[in-house]
Amino acid sequence: MSATPLKLYWWKDEPNFGDDLSREVVSFVSGREVSWAPKDAADMVALGSVLQGVRNRFKDGSPKGNRPVIWGTGLMFPVPKDFLPYVDTRLVRGPLTATFLGLKHNRFGDPGLLAQEALGAQGERIDRIGIIPHMKHVDSPELAAVLTAEPALFLIDPRRSAREVVAEIACCAHVISSSLHGLVVADSFGIPNTWLEPVAIHAMPKLKFYDYATGIERPLACPVKLTDIPAWVTTLKDQTLSYQDGIEASKASLLAAFPASLRAQDLAALDL
Repeated sequence: MSATPLKLYWWKDEPNFGDDLSREVVSFVSGREVSWAPKDAADMVALGSVLQGVRNRFKDGSPKGNRPVIWGTGLMFPVPKDFLPYVDTRLVRGPLTATFLGLKHNRFGDPGLLAQEALGAQGERIDRIGIIPHMKHVDSPELAAVLTAEPALFLIDPRRSAREVVAEIACCAHVISSSLHGLVVADSFGIPNTWLEPVAIHAMPKLKFYDYATGIERPLACPVKLTDIPAWVTTLKDQTLSYQDGIEASKASLLAAFPASLRAQDLAALDL
């Protein structure tokens, strides 16, 4: 590891494994320790739908003179592209983000796709269905009722560290998630997964899912409603991921787009 930590911005207002995963993946790819930094002092912005916040900070220039690398980041909604001269955009999450920003990119990827490489398989896969709600819905009575009615479901609480949550996802036979990174991590491990309706999370809650899915050429059916899960479980069959090639292509694109200048010296010369 390099003696100097890589300064990374990630959203950390509330505990959430998806944001913590940014730190784990960037540390793995860079070979360096990673420390949190505000956007205007960061070397890099990676995993998450945080580009609208980056735009707000850099729309009038770089306040402290830094030019953070954008690596696999996405938008939650369209924003003006006036901030782009002040950041170093290597890769965005998906084609929707690229289109909104007028970027002529043809490779995409969410860094969470490297979860398996960064954290590894954590245990033997067992016959259970993991359900990952958005962090704001973990304690909802509606979810509690579904868990009581369907014993095959195993609640995976996203309000914990990336290591804890990824370990539980890696053991599942199937994952159903209204957390984007629940789906992304399942894809990383090749675990079949289903999109759970992202009700009232953001003003445009589905955009980030379609952005990610189109980036890996994943067909994305309409999400399953929470109240329909008991009936859905009875129809679930063994599956393989028809879009595995898209996952592998995005993993390769993520590694290729990571700047050598931000890697530890002993990794900088490697062809990753």
